[in-house]
Amino acid sequence: MISTQSFKKTKPLIFLIIITPIFFWAYQFSNGQLGVNPIEKLMDNLGEMALRLIVLTLFISSLSEFRKFRFLIEARRMIGLFAFFYVTCHFLTYIVLDHFLDFNFIFKDILKRPFITFGFISFILLIPLVITSPKRMLKKIGYKIWKRIHYLVYPAAILASLHFYMLVRANKIEPAIYIFLILLLLLYRLFYRVILPRQAQ
Repeated sequence: MISTQSFKKTKPLIFLIIITPIFFWAYQFSNGQLGVNPIEKLMDNLGEMALRLIVLTLFISSLSEFRKFRFLIEARRMIGLFAFFYVTCHFLTYIVLDHFLDFNFIFKDILKRPFITFGFISFILLIPLVITSPKRMLKKIGYKIWKRIHYLVYPAAILASLHFYMLVRANKIEPAIYIFLILLLLLYRLFYRVILPRQAQ
């Protein structure tokens, strides 16, 4: 079984693996290698990366319930913060590169198009998780409140996957897989945290 201390040594490598894609996409973008619509392609890459990392944090949360995988919890916070980083870059690409800070248009677009509405709400739901991610915040607000706040990751993940599903025009298999995985992980957490404890009473 991998110990928490030995796993901590791999965190710099995990950091490099997660951060590398954005530099690669930035290089491709600056050199015109992202196809006929580079802004849309960059935005899609950033959004998909964010969704993958959100799903990964949900997997880690579920796996860490088992003793042999408890070491994974060491990477969850970092991966979660990276998910928000990519979500923010995705959103900034939309408001800066795609619409040149035209907030009047952006506000109307958020209200008008459901898939953008879902994406925006998902982004907003992730902010409390980032604010309360430092250990000092956990001590300040208490574990119970902290845990309730961090359950927001599930509606955020569902909305993000729906955002992706509605965005894709042709093959919807990949976004459908994300939706399935997120719902499966949510059902598992409900069973483990709610149904099982009640049956034990």
